[in-house]
Amino acid sequence: MAQITSLYVYKVVSQATPGVETRDLMEGLGLPAEGPIDPTRMVSSSEFYDFFAALVDRDPDGLLLPLKIGSAMRSDEYGAFGLAWKSAPTLRGSYTRAERYGHVLGSAETYSLEETAKGFFFNLEKAGDNSLGMVVSNEASMSAVDTISKEVSSSNFMPLAIYFKHSARGDTAVYETHFGCPVVFESGRDAVLVSRESIDIPNKLGDESIARFFDQHLEQQLNSLKVDNDLKQQVRRAVANVLSEGVPRLSRVASELKMGARTLQRRLSEQGYSYQNVVDMTQKDLAQRLLRETDYSLAEVAFLTGFAEQSAFTRAFKRWAGQTPRSYRLSTR
Repeated sequence: MAQITSLYVYKVVSQATPGVETRDLMEGLGLPAEGPIDPTRMVSSSEFYDFFAALVDRDPDGLLLPLKIGSAMRSDEYGAFGLAWKSAPTLRGSYTRAERYGHVLGSAETYSLEETAKGFFFNLEKAGDNSLGMVVSNEASMSAVDTISKEVSSSNFMPLAIYFKHSARGDTAVYETHFGCPVVFESGRDAVLVSRESIDIPNKLGDESIARFFDQHLEQQLNSLKVDNDLKQQVRRAVANVLSEGVPRLSRVASELKMGARTLQRRLSEQGYSYQNVVDMTQKDLAQRLLRETDYSLAEVAFLTGFAEQSAFTRAFKRWAGQTPRSYRLSTR
């Protein structure tokens, strides 16, 4: 399952209109409202999109909120990835590093640099279902790319245009005022269009030797993520296979994976997860799929996702998704 750095969750919350309740949404993701913020701690992309959509729906300034979130980002907040972006000799170097190392910020996002007759498209591809949460996440991402490009470039960086796959959620003038350039909707891509001149202007703190140092660190992170994600996916599969019998004990799953229970706990903890986090993710994803794609009764969905009682399932689903299972089923159909 695709993942996104929890850094984005805290940034989203920090830009919400004062007075808008967010604590319950944070708790639904299993994150402490007060932090600390760890960019290496991940949440599932589906959970993040549901969280983002719920907050945009609550916030009276929901149209502008994703753009504000992106403009609040700073390269230093992205850890080694951000420092590699900043120390790259040019924006071309920043973008190619994002192309290679973007998955340290989550497996849901993939960046690519594409040369065309118009200039260079810095493209974003995200795993998801084009729900409201994914749409506003894409808007925030494009705003963040624009913002940290301006931050590191030694020129007065200005994109030629911003492109979105989705249709405008409101007045297009709001978007064009924010970006200071044309914004094209229903374009078939999510991207920033950069001129040939801008992409090769030196970055303010560009230093090839420093950039290489962070490249080595990011290579290690990528290799570590491949191993960690494989373990989490193994745990999820083991849990999903027996949920209709009830939630399996940690010791049972550890035994299936041929390791001790404490070892499994420790390795999950090193990734920023607990066994219960992984169980919750598995139950939520299975429940949402069953509600979207089948006509099983709510009682049957509860049973198949490991709950003895429908009422307990309903409470858990509201915590995960911010709405009842019945409301979720109706909204997705």
